[in-house]
Amino acid sequence: MTLKTHLATNLVTKFLLILTVFFSSLTVQAADYKIDTKGMHAFIQFRVQHLGYSWLYGRFNRFSGHFSYDEAAPEKARIQLRIDTRSVDTNHAERDKHLRSDDFLSVEKFPEATFVSTRYIPGKDGKGVLKGDFTLRGITHPLEIAVESIGAGDDPWGGYRRGFQGSARFTMADYGILKDLGPASREVELILSIEGLRVDTK
Repeated sequence: MTLKTHLATNLVTKFLLILTVFFSSLTVQAADYKIDTKGMHAFIQFRVQHLGYSWLYGRFNRFSGHFSYDEAAPEKARIQLRIDTRSVDTNHAERDKHLRSDDFLSVEKFPEATFVSTRYIPGKDGKGVLKGDFTLRGITHPLEIAVESIGAGDDPWGGYRRGFQGSARFTMADYGILKDLGPASREVELILSIEGLRVDTK
């Protein structure tokens, strides 16, 4: 083998090695995550105006879901959420009982609400818009969630975590909630804080 041939072979080998490392890194970045509800590191909260004078806050204590995210292709991000509507909690027992009734969530008939994403549109600085179908009281409508990436990295227990926050608004009447609470209280704002633990698929 001539020196020229030897050098050419080394260059090809190094180039192939670089390509292998590059594409391997892309593969590592794509991952599935299970939302960490067990460790109470994820929250689904809501707020609605009370007569236009103040904000009423609440949350759902039980929900589950998973998402996938690829830093090299964020537009492929996907998420699915299941919310136990019976777990609604506004820190007031009588009000929560009313919210579970047919006037509002009708939890006996519809014990679960869901969100299934259909598209993610990345923006700047880790922000974007997540589009999907939101089902509440058995009624499904499109919902857009404004999303912001909070961060990602190793945790102290050997896992890898990624977190986002998001917010969205919907009109109660669109989902069959016709209770008149005044013009300022027709919309509900959802506030989501989602932290996922990467699922080891090896």
